[in-house]
Amino acid sequence: MSKRKRDISRRQFLEGTGAVLAVATAGPALKVDMSAANSPVTDSVASGVPSTAIRLVVNGTEHRLDVEDRWTLAELLRDHIGLTGTKIGCDRGECGACTVLLDGKPVYSCSNLAVWADGREVQTVEGLAHGEQLDPLQQAFMEHDGPQCGFCTSGQLMSAKGLLTHNSHPTPHEVRAAMTGNICRCSNYNRYVEAVLAAASTKKSTTANGNSGRSTVSTKSGAEVPAKKGRRSTAVSTTGAGGAR
Repeated sequence: MSKRKRDISRRQFLEGTGAVLAVATAGPALKVDMSAANSPVTDSVASGVPSTAIRLVVNGTEHRLDVEDRWTLAELLRDHIGLTGTKIGCDRGECGACTVLLDGKPVYSCSNLAVWADGREVQTVEGLAHGEQLDPLQQAFMEHDGPQCGFCTSGQLMSAKGLLTHNSHPTPHEVRAAMTGNICRCSNYNRYVEAVLAAASTKKSTTANGNSGRSTVSTKSGAEVPAKKGRRSTAVSTTGAGGAR
C-alpha cells in the first residue's frame, strides 16, 4: 500500500483532483441549464406549430392571446397565464386536482383544450377570494380542517363552488355526488363534505337575514305579497342539483 502511494507523482495527483473538481463544478451549471430549458414560456408559441388566436375571461380579466392547438386549458392557465393554483395530478381526467369552472360548470382543465375556451369564462381558485376576504367556502375548508397535504384542495374548492352556485342548499348526498370526481389521497372526504355544508349554511343564514330585512320594508310599502312570491320563486330555482360532472 505504501509503495503504491509513493508511485503516484505530485503531477498525477493534481491532474486527478483537477478532473474531480471540474466534474463537481459542471454539475450545478448543467442543473441551471436544464432548469432554464424547462422554464415556462408565457407569451409565445413554437414556430411551425398550429396555433389559434383566442379570447377568454379568466377570473374577471380578459385575455387575448395566441395558443398552440395542442395546449390544454391547464397548461394555458399555469404556464402561460401564471395561475398555478390549478394543480395537475394525473393529467388524464381522473383525479380532479385540475378542476376549474368553465362558464360556471366544473371541468377537468387537463382534459379540455385551450382553444375550446375561446369566448368563454373561466374561474380558478385564485378568483374565489375578494382581496383579503376569503370566500365562505375557503373559510369553511379552513375551519373544518379540509386541506391535509393540500394538493387536491383547489380542485375540491372549485367543484364545491360549482355546486353551490347552482344549488345553494344541497343535502349531504348532493355534496358527495357533486364532488365524487375529486380524489383526496389523504382520504379527508368527510371533512370536505362538512365544510361544504357549513358554507351552504352560512350562505343560507346570510340570505335569510337579508330577506328578513327586505320583508319588513315591503310590509311598510304594502308590497308584502309580491315580495313573498319573489322569494318563493328564488327558492325553487336554487333547489336543482348542480355542479356534478
